[in-house]
Amino acid sequence: MTWFALPGPSPVRAHIEELMPDILDGLIEPGKVFDATTDLDGVPAGYQDMACRESLKVLAKP
Repeated sequence: MTWFALPGPSPVRAHIEELMPDILDGLIEPGKVFDATTDLDGVPAGYQDMACRESLKVLAKP
């Protein structure tokens, strides 16, 4: 599979069902995209960190 980075929003929802199980099982290393991890209680703070540019992407794990 070849991935391309294009300017503008990424259609993440188009790939989430396919890729999320591999991320959660440790088969794909999301570290190149996600630079912070939180539980569900930390999601609001994760959004704030992204808005303030303290994090690029935050991975929320149940």
